[in-house]
Parts: sequence; structure tokens; C-alpha cells
Amino acid sequence: MSTKLFDLTGKIALVTGASRGIGEEIAKLLAEQGAHVIVSSRKLDGCQQVAEAIIAAGGGAEAFPCHVGLMEDIDAVFAHIRQTHGKLDILVNNAATNPYFGHILDTNLAVYNKTVDVNIRGYFFMSVEAGKLMKENGGGAIVNTASINALQPGDMQGIYSITKAAVVNMTKAFAKECAPLGIRVNALLPGITKTKFAGALFESEKIYQSVIAHVPMGRHAEPREMAGTVLYLVSDAASYTTGECIVVDGGLTL
Repeated sequence: MSTKLFDLTGKIALVTGASRGIGEEIAKLLAEQGAHVIVSSRKLDGCQQVAEAIIAAGGGAEAFPCHVGLMEDIDAVFAHIRQTHGKLDILVNNAATNPYFGHILDTNLAVYNKTVDVNIRGYFFMSVEAGKLMKENGGGAIVNTASINALQPGDMQGIYSITKAAVVNMTKAFAKECAPLGIRVNALLPGITKTKFAGALFESEKIYQSVIAHVPMGRHAEPREMAGTVLYLVSDAASYTTGECIVVDGGLTL
């Protein structure tokens, strides 16, 4: 039996929302295992910094900006991948938005549209385009970053939680229909992780302590602690794993 189950040498990986936080750590870990990583996010500068760090560490990477809430950006990144690499082995849908924190009855249309466009439509059509490329090349792996809010809505995070619940069912729908094509689709559901995205939670010591009190491990996660699950899901170690939504939350949802 091979002892190189996590070896990604020769694989082309696209990671969205990779300019910081969980996405950055995923990109770096996949590169450490041999993948050539396309580091993607809305702004090129942040992507370039991560790509340069990967290259400096001896890995393979490039930066390509993509706002997954814009269909033209999705078209552009996949046109680039087709022209430059001719294939895609791994897609990690990690870019997300959570522009509103407040009572669900006060959610306005602009906030609703922005959250849905990025967290649902963006993930959906990124997966469609990646799936087409993977189908042409005999298969691949897709991982969607959802949230424990998909299982239990976060306080004052109604529309965000709703979109993350949609990501869980989207993961299963793609997994079921794409399995015969050799494409595996799974999801990561992070718990409380110290990122800029979750900044509001960490800004209030009172709120932070009230939440951490419910985590059996007694602490929050660092972004790097989410990356290992993604590595498993995109590697040969998970060759018979599809449609799974893995919770990584220190026991919070137990």
C-alpha cells in the first residue's frame, strides 16, 4: 500500500478566497504536498503575496484575481486555466461573504443579493466550470467551505447561515451526479476560527467567552487547523469519500 496518500505532485489546484485566513493556509498546505496552486481572491495584491510566499518556500503557485460573485470573473479564471494548464484537478471553494450582522427581519435586498451571489451562485458555477474541466481529464476533487452555521443558524447571521446550509446540500447534489465522472465533492464545516472574516466575534471579549464556553476543547481554531481536512479530502487518502460534510469545530456542535 502506498505511503504517499497525500502526495499532490503534478496536480493543479484552484483555491478561492486564498489571500488570507483559511484559504491562505489551504493554498500553502496543498503546495507543500506538491500541487501547483492558483491562488485566487478578489484583489490581485493579496493573492500575489501568498503565491510569492509559496514559491519562496519551494512550491509552485501563481496568482489570479477572481470575484466569485461576478460571472465574468469566473469565466476569466477558467479560460486562463484551460489555456495555461489544460486541466484542473482540485477546486477549493473557500471565498465567501457575510456583510450583515443583525436581526433577520432587517435584512435588505442588497445584503441578500450579495450574500447569495457569492456564497451560493459563486460556489455553484465555480463547481460547474471545474466539473467540466475535470470530466474532460478523468476526474478530480472539489471541496466547499461551508460552516457550522449550516447546521444551526448563527445569532444575527440569518442569510449567511441560510447560504451555508445551501452549500451543504449543493455539495451532496454535485457529489451524487458527478461521482460517475470520477469527481468527488465534499465540504468542510469550520467552527470558531481566528480569521479576519470572523473578526466581530474576537472583538468582544464578552461574546467570545460566551461562545468558547460551549466548545469542549476550550479554545478557538487557528486557520491552519482547517487545512488538514481539506488536504485529506482532495488526496488519494479520500479516494472513496464523496458527499461528506466534515465538521471541524472542537466539539462545539456535539
